[in-house]
Amino acid sequence: MQCRSGCGACCIAPSINGPLPGMPRGKPAGVRCVNLDPESYRCRIWGLPEYPQACRRFAPEHEVCGHSREQALELITLLESNTAS
Repeated sequence: MQCRSGCGACCIAPSINGPLPGMPRGKPAGVRCVNLDPESYRCRIWGLPEYPQACRRFAPEHEVCGHSREQALELITLLESNTAS
């Protein structure tokens, strides 16, 4: 599956515990990553050396991304809440 253009759900819904460029303490769940362009919902650092390893490991899959941006946000939020410690 290819990333859905204009989605950005994986840059909003999950928490990221490690440091990110511009977010040295990580990113809480439900907070937009500072590297996510608010207009295009595209990562500004995708493909650059500073692109975080946590983000590199995330691969779009139908079970996580669903059929729409809204569904992706719901599914990833649910996964986040089910795996939060």
